[in-house]
Amino acid sequence: MGAKKQPTYRFVVADARSPRDGRFIEILGHYNPRTEPKTVEVDETKAKDWLAKGAQPSETVRRLFAERGIMERGPLSATKRKAKNAEGS
Repeated sequence: MGAKKQPTYRFVVADARSPRDGRFIEILGHYNPRTEPKTVEVDETKAKDWLAKGAQPSETVRRLFAERGIMERGPLSATKRKAKNAEGS
C-alpha cells in the first residue's frame, strides 16, 4: 500500500494459506513510518481478540504491538548471520 517510494502498511488478519498480498479476513489498523513520530493506528480490542484466538503476528508486528502495549515482545528470534568470530576459524 502507498505510492512509489512512499510506503504505508496495514495490519491485517489473514489465513496462513492465503498469499502474502492476497485475501485477508480483517484490517486491524495501519502504520506510516514516514511521519515524525511514526504513526501507528491499531484497533486494540480487535487485535487482542485475534491474539486470544491464536493469531501469530510477524516479528515486525509483534515489535510494534509491544511498543503500544498490546502484547509482550517475547524472545527474539535467532539471526541468520554467522557470528564474526566463527568466520576466522
